[in-house]
Amino acid sequence: MATIADLVREINRELSPQFEERLRQALADKNREWLVDQLVRLTLDAHSLEDLDRTAVIEQRARRRAERLVRVTTLAIEPSTVRSFTVDYAGMTRDRVITDGYLLPDSPAKGSDLLLAEHRTDTGEALLLRAKDVLFALLFGDQSTETRLDRVQQELLTLALPRPKAGALDFMRASTELSAAGTWQDPQSVSNDERADNVLLEIQFGETADEIVGSAIVAALSVVNNLEINEQVLYARMINIEESTLIS
Repeated sequence: MATIADLVREINRELSPQFEERLRQALADKNREWLVDQLVRLTLDAHSLEDLDRTAVIEQRARRRAERLVRVTTLAIEPSTVRSFTVDYAGMTRDRVITDGYLLPDSPAKGSDLLLAEHRTDTGEALLLRAKDVLFALLFGDQSTETRLDRVQQELLTLALPRPKAGALDFMRASTELSAAGTWQDPQSVSNDERADNVLLEIQFGETADEIVGSAIVAALSVVNNLEINEQVLYARMINIEESTLIS
């Protein structure tokens, strides 16, 4: 009596010609570079694939970082541009990003899923990119990026966000990442969290005497939250650091 394995082999033999024809048709319009890449991946073992993927991720991050440095340098951040950005985007809300045409009305409810490019308009995508560039300049900008801010004191920014959404701020550098369990009781019952897996990011930055950097950071984070992170409350705290040093 035939086994299940025998039946599967018989069916495979019958369907193989159809499968081969369909596969040839599907591959016919693919470009040569893609086909070579797929062929290489099929011949590698799992460990080699992991190394290949890891290298690709590192290269992609390096490329995005280099592109961001070019854009930040072009912004040439100075006190007047910092104040202007804060005035334009402080207190950003979900209603405003929809009304101003940055976010589509049927996007995931605030406090739920991460907002993706498909939820943003072209102008919203451009604003999100600009907000991240400004945030980068505020936190890490110096003479090498044409960022002209007279930083006279050191402050520590602490951000808390769900681990699945931490990728929205993966452009941060010189930051400390900590794991934390959070509890959030949503009055509207959209995003209650009990011992949620959160990430704490700590970034030390230089503040000016009139403290315009901190205000602009809040404005930039408000834009990023309403256009991507999508938390009902994005926790951010800034404290003055009296003394700090790096020990090697």
